Amino acid sequence: MYTIIVLQAGGTMGNFILIPAMLLVIYLFMIRPQMKRQKNEKKFQSGIKKGAKVITTSGIHGKIVDLTDDACVIETGAGKIKFERSAISMELSKKYLNPTPKK
Repeated sequence: MYTIIVLQAGGTMGNFILIPAMLLVIYLFMIRPQMKRQKNEKKFQSGIKKGAKVITTSGIHGKIVDLTDDACVIETGAGKIKFERSAISMELSKKYLNPTPKK
């Protein structure tokens, strides 16, 4: 109840400043980071190569044995499975496979 009274007492000029400020905060903290993540993910998916060790979004680990424009074949311990490129979550690098021991 007090908030409503304070906002009404501020006049219409306060409302003109408050709404754009809220939109700016939403853009900076929600929309912009999401767009950046999507851009990086698309760049990663287009840059994967044959022979790379990857993890899919469902958690399957494997090695890429064949690539097409929109799909790839991943060799796992159980055999070969065909996935969409968009299903590849991340690449396993040597850093993750052989971590250096901490002293």
